[in-house]
Amino acid sequence: MKDYYMDHAATTPLSKEALEAMMPYLTTEYGNASTVYTYGQRAKAAVERSRRTIAATIGAKPSEIYFTSGGTESDNWALIGAAEAGKRGHIITDQIEHHAILHTCAYLEKRGFDVTYLPVDHEGHVDPDAVMAAIRPDTLLVSIMVANNEIGTIEPIAEIGARLQKHAEETGQRILFHTDAVQAYAHIPLDVDELKVDLMSASSHKLNGPKGVGFLYLRRGVKLPSFLHGGEQERGRRAGTENVAGIVGFARAAELACGVNPQPMSSSSSTDTAATSTAGAHAAESSLAPMAQRIAQESAVRDHLIKRLLDEIPYTSLNGDPTHRLPNNVNVCFKYIEGETLLLLLNEKHIYASAGSACASGSLEPSHVLRAIGIAHEDAYGSLRLTLGLETTIADIDEVVDLMKPIIAQLREQSPLYQAISAHPSR
Repeated sequence: MKDYYMDHAATTPLSKEALEAMMPYLTTEYGNASTVYTYGQRAKAAVERSRRTIAATIGAKPSEIYFTSGGTESDNWALIGAAEAGKRGHIITDQIEHHAILHTCAYLEKRGFDVTYLPVDHEGHVDPDAVMAAIRPDTLLVSIMVANNEIGTIEPIAEIGARLQKHAEETGQRILFHTDAVQAYAHIPLDVDELKVDLMSASSHKLNGPKGVGFLYLRRGVKLPSFLHGGEQERGRRAGTENVAGIVGFARAAELACGVNPQPMSSSSSTDTAATSTAGAHAAESSLAPMAQRIAQESAVRDHLIKRLLDEIPYTSLNGDPTHRLPNNVNVCFKYIEGETLLLLLNEKHIYASAGSACASGSLEPSHVLRAIGIAHEDAYGSLRLTLGLETTIADIDEVVDLMKPIIAQLREQSPLYQAISAHPSR
């Protein structure tokens, strides 16, 4: 039976191109990038080329990119680092952030920091007015994700960033602005200057790169203490032997997803000269065309899936913004069914999806995101997240929906509430 992988938001398959780029650094080019002899220097050069590629994808300078073990570490470093740099103070975030943000905020609350968790509307939008209204004299950080990992809603990051910048100009209060871009990076265009963010987190395995590697963008001039201690790697900011193969694979995946092709760096160049900045700017411009093609392709498949689910399966509703959402994200509630049972039955048909974030898959509670946007407790249990990849076709969608319909009908026949509604549809 054919497999239908519909959980790309949890992780993506490693692309052939990324694996090929990694292989030399898993075999013959095994040098430690922190050593001074030839093997190590070749590894270091590969890391710096990758840093330039990643920087170009978001309009950053290479010196502003720090490689990490993934999005969770990057989020932790951004929040804990900003908090420690400020000693004491106030943090603003929202109720539907990934647990890498929410749990870190809870940790900081135990250490004496105050956190405001902003509500969202029924489509999952954070209100920029609410962000500004929450600012206090001791506010040191705002953290709002680019796009929600469960419902796909894209947040008004550029507007929030512009208003925080204006606030700083008018009052002199400099508030750091962090965004978790793990789900959005390489799926929609991102430019750190347009967004006016100071910190951005991303992860490789959401864009057909390897697991275990990500980056933190740290705007020049922003001072954060080191998060991991024990070495001088990453210019003394993040200790630990560089994951050279992972970094190279990440850069190759980002290069393909965003369409960048930075010029090779000469041995005499630093990672942050005017020349490399210019090359990065040109590379970022070139990313728009292939990314636009990817967005158009994924959006067409996504919209086809949404239409078929809503048109053909009664008592089904879409969660999140119907249009301003990630191109590969579909999140729906099927009333009168239990989502975990649905997942098990779909698995038997080789359809692989999720009920929410993979990082919260062990929880028995309904999604905090769905509850925050006003979904009833019992309906939240009937939610399903289907996230697509470039290899997902219209034909795949048609086959998946055709397989899902009898399963959902079967589960509803076992629901006393559904039977009552069906018997008296006017009630």
